[in-house]
Amino acid sequence: MKRNLFLASISCAALCAGTLFAADDALVELKLELPPAALVGTPQPIRVPAERLAPAKNPTLKIPRGCTNLALGKPVSASDPNPVVGELAYLTDGDKDGDEGYEVELAPGAQWIQIDLGESAEIHAIALWHYHRQKRVYHDVVILVSDDPAFAKGAVVVFNNDFDDTLKFGRGEDRLYVETRAGKLVPVNGARGRYVRFYSRGNTSDGGNHYIEAEIYGK
Repeated sequence: MKRNLFLASISCAALCAGTLFAADDALVELKLELPPAALVGTPQPIRVPAERLAPAKNPTLKIPRGCTNLALGKPVSASDPNPVVGELAYLTDGDKDGDEGYEVELAPGAQWIQIDLGESAEIHAIALWHYHRQKRVYHDVVILVSDDPAFAKGAVVVFNNDFDDTLKFGRGEDRLYVETRAGKLVPVNGARGRYVRFYSRGNTSDGGNHYIEAEIYGK
């Protein structure tokens, strides 16, 4: 089961969430602290349009100096309040391990999971880890930022690979990607909001919606 080092994660947030390296007077390079490789089992076929699939690459991004992981330890809610597996709090506990028992699984179909940062913040980067013990692609990944907890007004879409507009946020221009221990690093460019919501709609291996960790860098 999950080895929850929550208190230690908060006290050493800079180590658990990622390390910032000085690049120049205005920006620093965000270098994520990645979990160990945990691939197991027989790979399942990934049936998605090849032209929509992004090439694998190491996540790198420059963000303003002084940004920290604002998500660490923050409360989490979801469209499925009773997860099939795990607890919603796993999303912000600082643990990205891919071993069994580290993920929260929401029911099949379109679902969302949401982080409350506690106050409105200027967000510059979001890192997301779905289940990465097996190479798979999650469908209709959409990330939104808003000051409205219901996302009924003022929502900003910062990532959208729902290329056929299944979720009705518009046709996404971002590419699909294969889950790995590197997660997905998304530039946000200063969008402001208190709440960050993550959508998905199953994956290429099964209908489940799995989340391991999210990091939200801002100030």
